[in-house]
Amino acid sequence: MINPRLLLIGVLCLGPVLGIANPRLPGFFTDHMVLQRQMPIPIWGWAEPGEVVSVTLGDAAPVQATANADGRWDVKLPAREASSEGLTLKVSTPSASRAVSDVLIGEVWLCSGQSNMEWSVAASLNPAEEIAAANYPEIRQMKVEHLTSGVPKDDVASTWKVCSPETAGRFTAAGYYMARELHRELGVPVGLLNISWGGTRIEPWTPLEGFEATPTLSDIVKQVSRTLPHHELYRTALQQHIESTDQWLATATDALAKKVTVPLSPEFPASSKPLTSHTSPTTLFNAMMNPVVGYGIRGAIWYQGESNHSEGMLYFEKKKAMVAGWRELWGLGDFPFYFVQIAPYQYGKESPGILPVFWEAQAKCLDIPNTGMVVINDVGNINDIHPKNKQEVGRRLSLLALKNQYGKKDIVASGPVFESLSIDGEKLRLKFSETAGGLKSRDGKALTHFEMIGEQAAFVEATAEIENGDTIVLSSDKIKEPAAMRFGWHKLAEPNLCNGAGLPPTPFRAGEVPKFDYLALNVEDAGEYELVYDLDLKHLGSAITYQADRSAEITSSFDRIGYFMELLGNDGELQWVWVSLDAFTDDIKKIGVPTFASGAQFQKGAKNLTIQSNLSTIASGKGIDGNIEFWPGNYGPGNSGNVAGASTQVWDFGDDVSGFADGYGSMQIHNTTAKQTIFALNQWRAGPGADVGIGNSSSDPRSKDWTFASNARKYETARLRILIRKSAQ
Repeated sequence: MINPRLLLIGVLCLGPVLGIANPRLPGFFTDHMVLQRQMPIPIWGWAEPGEVVSVTLGDAAPVQATANADGRWDVKLPAREASSEGLTLKVSTPSASRAVSDVLIGEVWLCSGQSNMEWSVAASLNPAEEIAAANYPEIRQMKVEHLTSGVPKDDVASTWKVCSPETAGRFTAAGYYMARELHRELGVPVGLLNISWGGTRIEPWTPLEGFEATPTLSDIVKQVSRTLPHHELYRTALQQHIESTDQWLATATDALAKKVTVPLSPEFPASSKPLTSHTSPTTLFNAMMNPVVGYGIRGAIWYQGESNHSEGMLYFEKKKAMVAGWRELWGLGDFPFYFVQIAPYQYGKESPGILPVFWEAQAKCLDIPNTGMVVINDVGNINDIHPKNKQEVGRRLSLLALKNQYGKKDIVASGPVFESLSIDGEKLRLKFSETAGGLKSRDGKALTHFEMIGEQAAFVEATAEIENGDTIVLSSDKIKEPAAMRFGWHKLAEPNLCNGAGLPPTPFRAGEVPKFDYLALNVEDAGEYELVYDLDLKHLGSAITYQADRSAEITSSFDRIGYFMELLGNDGELQWVWVSLDAFTDDIKKIGVPTFASGAQFQKGAKNLTIQSNLSTIASGKGIDGNIEFWPGNYGPGNSGNVAGASTQVWDFGDDVSGFADGYGSMQIHNTTAKQTIFALNQWRAGPGADVGIGNSSSDPRSKDWTFASNARKYETARLRILIRKSAQ
């Protein structure tokens, strides 16, 4: 197959590499290679332009091609059945020939991802025993070294290794244990293309074509396109740079003659500099995988996600782009793509709900055609991001291949799959498919990690009982009106539910969580207050539009003001805080977001604060002294107001406002006794990039009051209500 990127590669490469005799094969076409059976076999390389190249495999008839103007030639040999006989691949021109020996025909799988795919047999479970028993000469691997490139490369060097006790320790463990099962079941050679790199994100493994096929990732398309010499964005930026440089040259020439100072020369546009980092989009694909594109494969396995795990459903978009790009460039249609769901892990002090949302995104990737997912929440290690039991990971990958690609339909390759939820009085009933003879508890104990929510406005642990082998009934003595549930919804969750084959389900959630009024449910004196403003913090912008604004109809005086902020993170975790305080103004128009139009600007002490929150980190109580910082303009960390305990270096509860102007904007209330931000809304003009937070921020060492956080987009829902207590008549 001709790689469709050759038009670009042709202008970036100079044909055959100097010092290597023609004809030349790709650097990974070496002795002991494995070719894909039952498909036309693509062979390519380079020779002198116009030379006729003859290719033979074993004793088959030769197939010929003519090298094009760039010296590239391609042939497709007829499809062959599996062969354990070491064949010779011979490539000849009238002036020279090259030969590759001990070539096998069998099944070839691409193995890619980050460290858990690169993780070796030697670093996995029972390494001494496994390596000593690894006498499988028909299992072979070629591993590509770590390389990056801002543009697609056409060749890469690698050497095929025959599996033996001397070599197996360096094989990809997940790939090797999958290959071992396939070899045993199918009785054919298995080749592994190990193209992996620990600690990498998904974006570097994705070709530009994949990003272009995914409209939600247009910002990445622009980022990459600006660096490609043939692209209009690059050429426009370069032309502007040339023009500004020409102007500078004229100025510099004149300054030289007049012996005066010349301004610094224009810097090359940073956005047009080549992408070279292993974290940048397309760079690993360009350097490590593009040279292999077109090689005959059955499918791909993928083990990655740890480096993207905080992105939630955005990861689905990126996985969709990567798979689409690979499939487009390989030209084999929707070849099989199997991946491993990452295991439970501590991830430091991170919210326990972030990882379950990522698991949900990984499960969503099953919507991509011809994909399969291995769930490993029963064989992970919450204290080690690299679970050692790669034997089971590889076995489960092999189950997917054996069932879906190799016709062994009786194999159970999936854990239980949630199908439906129904409400039955005070209980929830969950129906499952893929039960493989019946649901069960892996350890014989009561089922774990099921939760319910109902009228109590919080998820509580649920009792789970198996019924009829395919149904689980949930109940709780704390809930009489159940509405929704979730399973395995914690970063450390290692549930014990499995099917008759011992395979676990993925974490999931179902039902509709009721819309609770957390203010009325939790704030003891909420009934004394009257709503003035209700603001959806997910729809901020240059103009503040309240979902409710009663300021014009309320004419009574007020003696206290209350603020209730509630934030539901993309991780499913709810935060709320209530703070009420003695009125700091009698103008009801100035208690809301301090826009320039409102005329509000306050940097003053606050008296008699009452604070409540569902966060244990918030210092709650009554009669607390505080400080308010409401203004529409810019501000710095200096403490010219001499707020007791405030920093002069860090943005906190004692900042300096830069006059009354329309700028960054601050809406903050602080507990000065505890040196704590109670809530903050800053930079509201940035919309999804606004700063929103409860408590002290820990994400930026410069700021404790959420300045520079730009985090509003991280919340599924965000709401601020502003209330007053009318003065006693």
